[in-house]
Formats: sequence, C-alpha cells, structure tokens
Amino acid sequence: MNLVSNLKNSLQLTLLTTAIMVASCSINLDDNRAAKIESKPTQDDGTFTNPLFPNGADPWLEYWDGNYYLTTTTWTSELVMRKSPTLAGLAEATPINVWSSADPIRNANFWAFEFHRLKGPNGHRWYMMYTAGQDGTLDHQHLNVLESAGDDPMGPYEYKGALMPNVWNIDGNYLEYNDKLYVIYSQWQGNQQLNIIAEMDTPWSLKEGVEHTILTRPELDWEISGRKVTEGAEILQRNGRTFMTYSASFCNTPDYKLGLLELVGDDPMNIDHWKKFEKPVFERTETVFGPGHNGFFTSPDGKEEWLVYHGNDSVEHGCSATRSLRAQKFSWNEDGTPNFGTPLTPGVKVAPPSGEYGPLITRVQGQHYQIVNATTNLCLDSGSDPQNPKAVQNQCSVTNGRWVIDAMSDNYVRLANQEDSKFLEVAGCSTAENAKVRSAAWRNNYCQQWQVNDGSDGNLTFTNRYSGKALSIAGCSASTNQSVLQASDAPCSEWQLRPTGDVVILSQQSGKSLTVEGKPKIGANVFQLAWQHKDTQRWEFKPIESGFISIKPKGFDLCVAVGGGDITLGANAELTNCEDKTAQWKISLVPGAA
Repeated sequence: MNLVSNLKNSLQLTLLTTAIMVASCSINLDDNRAAKIESKPTQDDGTFTNPLFPNGADPWLEYWDGNYYLTTTTWTSELVMRKSPTLAGLAEATPINVWSSADPIRNANFWAFEFHRLKGPNGHRWYMMYTAGQDGTLDHQHLNVLESAGDDPMGPYEYKGALMPNVWNIDGNYLEYNDKLYVIYSQWQGNQQLNIIAEMDTPWSLKEGVEHTILTRPELDWEISGRKVTEGAEILQRNGRTFMTYSASFCNTPDYKLGLLELVGDDPMNIDHWKKFEKPVFERTETVFGPGHNGFFTSPDGKEEWLVYHGNDSVEHGCSATRSLRAQKFSWNEDGTPNFGTPLTPGVKVAPPSGEYGPLITRVQGQHYQIVNATTNLCLDSGSDPQNPKAVQNQCSVTNGRWVIDAMSDNYVRLANQEDSKFLEVAGCSTAENAKVRSAAWRNNYCQQWQVNDGSDGNLTFTNRYSGKALSIAGCSASTNQSVLQASDAPCSEWQLRPTGDVVILSQQSGKSLTVEGKPKIGANVFQLAWQHKDTQRWEFKPIESGFISIKPKGFDLCVAVGGGDITLGANAELTNCEDKTAQWKISLVPGAA
C-alpha cells in the first residue's frame, strides 16, 4: 500500500537556478479600458478600493516578471510575502513565509521589509533589507540583509549580515547613484529621529571607515507632532533627477505624513547637495489619517507610477495593527517634481494599473514543472508554429514542456510556459466540447485560469475557470504532437507534476529549507535549516507509479522517507532506499500559493 504524504500542504517548491528573464512586452489599453473591461463576460474589471487589506504597515511592493510582490511589517520572527498578477488580487493572496530567524539577537519585531534587485558579487539578486531585534524589547532594533539565490523575489534567501548590529537603526533603503551604492537609514540621536546616509561596499556591508551624513532632522512644525521624527526614507528617480520622500512626525498621531528632498548636486554624502521642501507632500484628510511609510512601483506596462503606503481610518489609531495597506496612482508637476495628490477616500473605486490586462509576454518566476499526462506519459507542450500556437503533447525533455503553476485569487492558477513566455488558454474562450487549447499572451481573463484538483492516486486535473471543462488529450492518443483539448469526463484528463532542475524545498510555515543532516546515507536525518547553498539542500524528483514521486538529495540514490514506516503525525523524516513504501510522495498545490 502506498503512503500518500501531502508534501505541498507544508512545503513550497522553489526553483534554485536563476531563471532567464524576458522583458515584459505589453500593449496599453486606451483611457476607456475600465469601461471596456466591464463589458467582457470572461474577466473581472480589476478595480479595487482602499484599503486593500488591514494590518499592512510599512508596505514595500515591486512588479516583476508578471507579478506584484508585497511585504508588510509583521512584528513577528517571520518575513511574509504575497504575490499576485493583479494589484487587487494581493488582498486575497496567500501569505508565504520566505524567511524566519531563531537567533535571539535578531529573531523578533520584524519591521519594514524592502527587497531591491541589485547587482551583487554573483550578479543580479534580490536583496531584502529589514529591521529586527530581540524578543520583549525594542531597544536593539537593527538592519539585516538577505540575498536571494536567483531572480525570484520569493527566494530562497540566505542571511548575509547586519549593517550596524550594535547600534539602534531602522527603515533601511538603498540609493544607487553614479555607480555607487548607499544605504539610508533612521536613528534616534537625543530626542530627534534622523535619516542618515552612508556608502556601501556590498549590498549587506558598509565601506570601511565610512562617514555617515544626516539628511533629515525634524525641525519644521509639521515634522514634530507628537515626537520629533523623520524616518522611512524612500528613493524616487526620474529623468536624471533623484528625490527622497520620508515620513515625518510621530506615527502614533494622525499627523504622520510625507516630506520630500531632492538631490540637487552630485554628492549624496554632502548635505549641501540636497534641497529640503518646506511643506509636506502627502498628509491626512478628513477620512485618512497618518498616511506614510510609503514605497513606489510602476504599472505592468511601465506607463504609470504608483504610490503604496499605510494609513488609518480613525484619528484615534496610531502605530498599531490598525494601519492598513493603500495604493494610488501619482503624477508629475510641470517643474518635474512628484505630485502625490491626497490620500484616496476609503471605498472609492480605483481602476487597476495600466497593463494588467496585457497583452503581456514574460517568463514568470517560480518552480518549473513538467505536466505529464497520466495515460500517455507525454508532456504538455506548446506547438512550434508561432502562427498556430496550439497546445500539444510531446516527449519530455530538459528543453521543452516547462511550466510555472502561478497562483491567482479564488484558488485558481495560470500555467506559464517557460519556452515561449506565454500562458495556457482555451482558444476563443470557447465552452465547446473538444475546443482547442493554446498558448497566448496574458490578458487576465477566465479562459486563462485553471483550477487544480486531486485526481486518482497521485494525479491531478486542470479545469478551465470559464468553460468548466478539463484539460485532456485529443482522442486519448499516445502520439506526439497530438492536440491538447478541453473536454468533459475525458479518460485522459489526469496529469502528473514533475519538478525540474535543482529544487529547494521550503517550508511554507518557516521559510527554511529541507536539509540532510551530515553526509547523505541511510538513516540520515532530514530537517529544516535556513538556506545556506549547501549541496544537501538541493533535491531531485523522480517519477514512480500512479503519479507519485520520490525525493532524492542531488547526486545520491537515496530518498526521503518516513522513519521506521511510522505514519503517525509528527513522524521523523530520514533517508532510506528509494524502494521503501514510505518514500513515495504526492505533490498537492497549496490553495493560493502554487
């Protein structure tokens, strides 16, 4: 009897190798796009209202390779990230813990995560800068930096170090200027909280003997409400000009707001090369209080610039979990300075960022899978004819049939092809039996969304959201290049998932990596450990019978199994012979987090 262990209920598969990036190609819809979208029965209108969701303090948001990625302060020992192809979808996206720490020096009070794609010693990586400290006190908060293994903002991440571990410092942000890298951070000196800049040697370390220059000091009336505070510096660059927003006044008051600096010289370390604006640039209204600690992001087509920030709905709320996530488009004044407007009133409908409805061609980040038909044992693939991009089945190889199963809202996914950078859809949004399936540019419609359900044994089914019909093989043929169709109750509608490449298995709960203790051998313990680029943290997947798989440490003919055949909850995992019945696993998708 096979032991079916639901691996994906607690583990997330993450592609280790850096994915090849294709620039997003998208065509902007015209100014009437919101009205046009509403008239289409195959998709929603993408509108949202502020706040997007509660408890969303200190947000950082990036749009990258077809998805929005978002972090907010957690106050815990966990770094949580959400992702979605739509801004509105972030409200329902499953939070994934991509990093946690047990080190008592930095295992609590996680604040203000920011992830930036920078060129480090090993090429471009995501660098996650965040504030953390000790349990039970806020006296030891300091900046820490993580580095991603590849080009996926979801990680895995490796801890690289603390910038200034022995002094209090928070709210770190990077400035890239004239081929130099700087950090801007906030620190209390006396009764004033300041923003300070210093030059960096690497994205996780300061230059030796570096000077630190104070950029902002709370001195204007609107910067000292409650306490004398300037913090949360953020960089905005456009047309060769560099601006820095910052949050002023005490966050426990409704008067928390944004100020602005501009770099008017060529030396960021020289305070005389910065111009400070005398008035705030974003502040409270009669319905939004304490708007601040912002970030910036661009729309999917790169034509709009957006502000993300937190705010409160009540004048009584302050620095607590009442702060909620908000986003809105901003513009530019004729003199080239940013115009953020005023915080949007809660409940007002906001049109989605331009380009969310494509057409978009991009290689989505995430674990690569071969999707193998359980009857024919051939891979779901995209046809080679660009004039007829129908979906077909082909022999599985390392160069074709690689898909990312990318989570949408409402427990649907999209299937992103890594060869042609397109997405699987039912042609013409047809509901007909045996309608063709093809790859196409992303247009964010229901015909491109699929529901994944358990089939028999270790197999899965893919059902189209719009038609309600399942992915199947024409005539149940075992021939290569046979068309993939949608059908009801077809005998060849079950599929197997086979992860490809070097794989890191991350716990959804801890963000840590499945690791072999010591040298791989029979009986070696399998446990979780922070990602450290160890060979014993890299895994290969081998298909066995009925859709199940075995999990092997890379380069070894041993497999992960349940120790001693114990099938009770909490049983230990260890390495054993791959023929062992408890070495057979099933991959199931975590709803909203595929």
